[in-house]
Amino acid sequence: MKTYRVAIVGTGGIAAVHAANLARTDGRAQLVAACDVDEARLQAFTAEHGIAAGFQSLSELLAEAKPDIVHLCTPPMLHIDQAIQCLKAGAHVLSEKPPALSLADFDRLNTAGRANGAQFSCVFQHRFGDASAAARKLIGGSDFGRPLVARCDTLWYRPDNYFDLPWRGTWKAEGGGPTMGHGIHQFDLLLHLLGPWEEVVAIAARQARATSTEDLSAALVRFENGATATVINSLLSPRETSEIRIDCEFATVELTHLYGYSTSNWTVTPAPNHESSVAEAWKAEPLERGSGHSAQFLAMYDALDAELPLPADAESSRQTLEFAAAIYASAFTGQAVRRGEIVAGHPFYGGMDGDGLGTRVLASTARA
Repeated sequence: MKTYRVAIVGTGGIAAVHAANLARTDGRAQLVAACDVDEARLQAFTAEHGIAAGFQSLSELLAEAKPDIVHLCTPPMLHIDQAIQCLKAGAHVLSEKPPALSLADFDRLNTAGRANGAQFSCVFQHRFGDASAAARKLIGGSDFGRPLVARCDTLWYRPDNYFDLPWRGTWKAEGGGPTMGHGIHQFDLLLHLLGPWEEVVAIAARQARATSTEDLSAALVRFENGATATVINSLLSPRETSEIRIDCEFATVELTHLYGYSTSNWTVTPAPNHESSVAEAWKAEPLERGSGHSAQFLAMYDALDAELPLPADAESSRQTLEFAAAIYASAFTGQAVRRGEIVAGHPFYGGMDGDGLGTRVLASTARA
């Protein structure tokens, strides 16, 4: 197994999570460099995590440190340009969410030059871990049966001062509110478990926070396999929780946590007369490793070792981004949106605000 040279770009709060989880990869990664435009913050970060090289320029980092993998922990509006720069330099990219602020921006990856087979992946750490793999395998199978009804709730609380950072709560810098910046992890897992979505009907509102984006969205989703789900993304919920519930023909699968989960956060409830088969199917799966960044990092290294496509690759990341765009498009037009509908020329292809429509709708409906 190869040890990969890793660099972190951006040294804010999420970068510390990356550094701590890299230390849990049993020597599979060597954190060789970090980059930040803020010299004081960069120096503090490199000292805290024992990183030998610090750079204030991504170009210099790529040229001098020559990392195998670059973790992008910068504000959202920087992700796609930095990703393209890294790919052109031959470094694999692991980008924090959202991978881009629009489908148009994300699709620039298709034409970006890549050296040495460099690949793109997005941080969707909830997909990883034994329980999510088990649930994905069993949902739709003979023991659990077809998925029928689901809900996916990201009910978080962010006070007004959370938005003191100038890029938060803006379309131009963050790309949206909780739909893009918070709930995306949870509904990415829902899509991972249930497969392709087919149609979305949604609403979005600015109920209480002084932002230009929504602070709440709610969607009704029909999946290709016939399942129907509700998806709620909120920053207004004092009792914070992240929840997924999927009711199949013979079992209910539930996940309740906040920012990360272990196997103990999953509950499987059998339908009457299916107790034995459901329990045996669940217990037969390996259920040791929880979710988290380190689980995704290790899966990434395994894929690179085997010369396979990276997990949470560009194609699957785009599907999740398209789902977010569909929520906004439906919420601000009042129309149902089907998968594949948002293409070049569509007002929501170039931005989640829909050429300013979202701003106008939210302004007209915002509550004092």
